[in-house]
Amino acid sequence: MRVSLPAGIAIGLAALFSVFHLVLAVASFASVSDVGPVVACMALYAAASGVAIFLPGRVLPVWAACFALATALVMPVIAAPVVDLSDNNSDATTWWVAAVGTLMVVLVVRGRRAFAWVGVGFLTLFVVAWAGPGAFGALGVVGDLTWVAIATGFAVAMGRATRATRDFVRAEQETVDWQAAQDAHVFERQFRLSQTTRMALPMLQQIIECGGDLTDDERAECLHLEQAIRDEIRGRSLLSDDVRDEVMRLRRRGATVQLHDDGGLDDLEVDDLRRVHAQVADALRRARDADNVIVRTAGEGSDSAVTIVGLRLDTAASESAALGAGLDDEDGDEDDSVVLWLEIPRHATV
Repeated sequence: MRVSLPAGIAIGLAALFSVFHLVLAVASFASVSDVGPVVACMALYAAASGVAIFLPGRVLPVWAACFALATALVMPVIAAPVVDLSDNNSDATTWWVAAVGTLMVVLVVRGRRAFAWVGVGFLTLFVVAWAGPGAFGALGVVGDLTWVAIATGFAVAMGRATRATRDFVRAEQETVDWQAAQDAHVFERQFRLSQTTRMALPMLQQIIECGGDLTDDERAECLHLEQAIRDEIRGRSLLSDDVRDEVMRLRRRGATVQLHDDGGLDDLEVDDLRRVHAQVADALRRARDADNVIVRTAGEGSDSAVTIVGLRLDTAASESAALGAGLDDEDGDEDDSVVLWLEIPRHATV
């Protein structure tokens, strides 16, 4: 965000002052000894003012600032020799003093303060050397210095206001982000608490009613419920109602089911996620002969969304075999311990 005057107002004021100085230059034709230098200064001033005022962008390019500064340095040298200071129309003949000041103010507003102060400083020294110390106030040099100083102070204040506004906006955005994160944490805690209560409350009530004297089947069911609660934490994106039912069915049959969510499904659309859940549930139905079933989301950038492995034996050897289940060995034989190997694609294929 930038704090500034409307561009149309600033451009209009600068153009109006510039045209006014050109009108004074035309009025000085009758009072100067040679019109040629005045016309040359008018052309230079019009070109430099047009570039400085109408060139797009917030900060004036260096080449444009150099052109404006060169104009400010050249105009006094060219215009002063044809001016008669004893003439009563000296205000018009020294139009270039105010014109240089206006051009330097434009440079300050366009972010080139150093160029502006060099230009107005040269003008001050030149006028004092040319017309004497008394001309410092009479020819308007004091006004030039005052306006450049005011413009500089205004530009500095606007820059500070812009930085302060940017800092406030950034702080506000950070506050909104923090509040959103806190709300998300609260919602997540509430959701997990309600999910856990829904799953465990019937069993907890049964434990209270029987005073903790559970049968072996009830103790096994408690373990299954505990594993289901862990699934909600470790493999939440893999779960749907059908997947939960199939996982519980396998566990009650005696199989070990592991769900690992590594964030590989976070970027899927709703339709793709439903398709993946349906295929995971179907794969779990086909893994009824497996003793150990591992369901894991694929890594970022993979063409597969989920990998499912069903092992006949719940041993370390079987898990080692599963790591190479997708590749044929040198003899082309397959390991008998692998009951199911399935990769579900990230996106549906036509």
